[in-house]
Amino acid sequence: MRSFNIKSLCYITHIENLPSILERGILSHSRIESQNVPYTPIYDSNIVSVRKEKPTPHGGKSLWDYANLYFQPRNPMMYRVAHEKHKQTLAIVGVAPEVLHGRNVLITDGNAANSPTEFYSTSAGLKMLQKQWKVIQNDWWSEGDGSKRKIMAECLVPDQVDPEHIHSIFVADHTTQTRVQEIVGNTQLPVVPESHMFFQPRSRVQIGSNISLIDGDMFFSTMQTLTVSVNLQGIMGKGLASRAKYQFPDVYVCYQDACRAKRIKARQPYLYKREASLDQELADLSLPLSTPNAMKWFLLFATKRTWRENSRLDDIEGGLDWVRKNFQKERIRSLAMPALGCGLGTLDWADVGPLMCRYLHGIEIPVAIYLPREGKIHSQYLEESYLLARQDR
Repeated sequence: MRSFNIKSLCYITHIENLPSILERGILSHSRIESQNVPYTPIYDSNIVSVRKEKPTPHGGKSLWDYANLYFQPRNPMMYRVAHEKHKQTLAIVGVAPEVLHGRNVLITDGNAANSPTEFYSTSAGLKMLQKQWKVIQNDWWSEGDGSKRKIMAECLVPDQVDPEHIHSIFVADHTTQTRVQEIVGNTQLPVVPESHMFFQPRSRVQIGSNISLIDGDMFFSTMQTLTVSVNLQGIMGKGLASRAKYQFPDVYVCYQDACRAKRIKARQPYLYKREASLDQELADLSLPLSTPNAMKWFLLFATKRTWRENSRLDDIEGGLDWVRKNFQKERIRSLAMPALGCGLGTLDWADVGPLMCRYLHGIEIPVAIYLPREGKIHSQYLEESYLLARQDR
């Protein structure tokens, strides 16, 4: 088992349930019902009823009789809940891995309510988890390769998880942290803001009237149009382009077609007006999602001419000029962009940041610029006074 280390399991719940959970433990739905425990649900009742009818290998028991824990809380079910409920009402309860060795515990290789999912004893389940641990720990998933189901692997504990196994509580932000501390009172458990778990940016800084600088995952942005940095050769080998290739295969096909037809050029991005809802790929859809995400478009922006060469600042500027002149005609309503040409393109944020802000500031749509992850940026290069210093075009 040296290749993976289970540090914690997780239970997703409403913050109002926390006092009961800390007193009684995490109860199965059947225990909640039989003991008449007050409980604020976060899942649609139809989702829960599906689990009531799903049998397990232990005769006479269904999923209803188990407390279900995830190995990766940032999964399609959390995505669904986070988009249906207010994120400041949600909490993730951290559970010690010792719970895996309780009597009659089951481990699944995916969403337990999903028909292809298989059930394992603890020993067999740990061997299975070792093989798919990379999938479970990933930040994203895809319907086509099965990772959407596998990332939701569960630990099923009969009846309840005792309170002594709970080691921490995670919430979306500092405001929720304060609220939870008021709700649970004098608990010794740490209440930790962990925005990434709830599909929230780690930080957001407002620049001017319409630009946000964001530390987070652009592919979970709520902006209508997402920008993917590409080259002109039809090769998506590394970085954001590689992520797009595997998470959204149709974007890759469109990109290759655009390269062959020369619809994408240096200084002339190509807009793929995708028709499928992003939620179809990201959310648990055992039942229809009540608040579907808007259709996502992808702006394929050439930051390199060939995959081997570095990015050119004048190409970045030409592409930004195209965006400024064409966003209204193309019906772009909001836009998410990476730090163009930084990272693999070797350009410096100190040069790219002011250039992006110069062209995107004041264009009357929200723009989210996702900061490069390849190194810490000095605070002076994130200040509005620096980024908007030259608005004299």
